[in-house]
Order: sequence, then structure tokens, then C-alpha cells
Amino acid sequence: MRVFTADGPIPEAFKGAAVALGVMDGVHRGHQSVLRAAGEATAARVAPLAAAVFEPHPRTHFQPDAPPFRLQTAAQRARALSACGAGAIFEIPFGPSLAALTADQFVEEVLARRLGVSHVAVGFDFRFGQGRAGDVDALARAGAVHGFSVSVTQPVLRAGEKISSTAIRARLAAGDARAAADMLTRPWAIEGVVIAGAQRGRTIGVPTANIALGAYQRPRFGVYAVRVDLGDGALRPGVANCGVKPTVGADEPLLETHVFDYEGDLYGRAIEVSFIDFIRPERAFASLDALKAQIGDDTAAARTLLAARP
Repeated sequence: MRVFTADGPIPEAFKGAAVALGVMDGVHRGHQSVLRAAGEATAARVAPLAAAVFEPHPRTHFQPDAPPFRLQTAAQRARALSACGAGAIFEIPFGPSLAALTADQFVEEVLARRLGVSHVAVGFDFRFGQGRAGDVDALARAGAVHGFSVSVTQPVLRAGEKISSTAIRARLAAGDARAAADMLTRPWAIEGVVIAGAQRGRTIGVPTANIALGAYQRPRFGVYAVRVDLGDGALRPGVANCGVKPTVGADEPLLETHVFDYEGDLYGRAIEVSFIDFIRPERAFASLDALKAQIGDDTAAARTLLAARP
């Protein structure tokens, strides 16, 4: 997978690409349909297949004080797009300069001049340009002027509901990890570097790997059955608490993960934790002994849930 910044040089081998265009936070079923549409165009043109994505998310520009909402890091998105067949990613830097471009200027300067695209695939509700003035019809007209074709995909529905990043965030906020995974086609996951905590878990025989939530969407706080990639590609079973640890108190929410039957040192290591099932809401306990007993119950529940979902 090659990743290029759209305001930098693009190698000739990747000029004339058919691109799936959008933010694509999550690379869910809807985004995958856009990428497939771009792929169909590459077959007709023998062109490279790429994704053109905005980074950072435009919401960070227009709503800088918005609560954390990202479904993926840029690296996770790149891996997901590669798994869906994209051969390259063009990251379009989103900031004041890009936001000030009119719809016509965006097409001419970014899509035509910088990227030199041959085809653009977008979702039915794609908007672009200053004030979101451009729509899919405007994109098609501009494409005809600048020599690229346009395809527009229709919404992907699940039980009558349109799959979207917003819908997935709502599922995660409700603790419905299974529904989120169905929309994504894979479990939702948080990745980060393991940081040092208070090490209380070690004192009760349940060491945890702690990750700051950062810009990620906050899921429902509570306990989850999880699978953990420690960086070697192997998925290990575990149980995780996501929240503010009401029994002992914490200023910032953390994801604290206990990896079953693992005794190695994980501090400073990048790991990825996939949410498989919600077990219970986060709550305070009268004592550490009561917490330890509950962790035993949570561990047993997680093992049962994970065994049922190989």
C-alpha cells in the first residue's frame, strides 16, 4: 500500500487512477461499495485503483470543539482500504485553504491537476467545495470538463437503515459491538501504545495493558470481550474495561485490557484491541475485593462469548 499526500508529488505510475473519494472513516459497507465502483472503472481503463481521502476529518476544522468521534486512525483506515483492494491512498490535507476552495476549484486543482484522476466514485450524498455547494451532479458536470468520469453509489441498507459512520458511532455509544461490526464487516478496534498505569491490576492478579482513547469515538463505558493483536498479527482473547474506573477514580477514560494467559511486558508496545461483545456497564464497587470478584465473573463471561464466536 502506497500513501501519498495530495499536495505533494504523485508518481506517474499512479496518475490516471480511478479513485473512491470521501472521508471514509471506518471503511464500512457503504465505503466499500464506493471502492468497488471505482474498481469497476479500473477494469475498463486498466488504471490504478486508489482511495482519495480527507485527512484530518473535515469535522475537526468546522467543529474543533466537537467530542472525540473518529472510528479509525489514518493507519487503520489505510489497512482497511488495502484489504478491500486499494493499491494507493491519496490523502487530501483538509484545512482552511481547502475549505475555501469553491466546488469548481476543488475539482480543477485537486482532482484534475494534482491527482490527474481518470474516474471518481462517490456516495450518493457526497458534497464538496466551499459551503458544501457541490453535489454529485456538479461533480459529474465538472468531470466532463476535465476529462474524468463519475459514478455514484446508492446507500447500503441494513434492516432498512442506511449504513453510515454516524450510525456506527451510535451503535458504539450504545455498547452494541455486534451491530457495529456488522456494518463495518469486522470488529471495531482501538489501537495505541501501551502506557503505564497505577498497576492496581497487578496487585489483584489481573495485569492490564492501558491505552488512551485519544480521538476515538467513546463507546459505551463498560466491560467487553475482546481480541488483541500485540503487533504480531495473532489475535489473543481478553477482557477489557473502557471508562473512568469509578471504583478508584480516573481523570481521563482509558481502555484497560487483560490479555488471557499472557505474561509479557507490553509497556511502550503498539497493540490493537477489537471489541467483540459487550458484557456489562461500568460501575463502582465497595472494595477492591468486590472488584476482583467481579473481574473473575467478567473473565468467565468473556471466555464464553469468545468461544462462541471463533
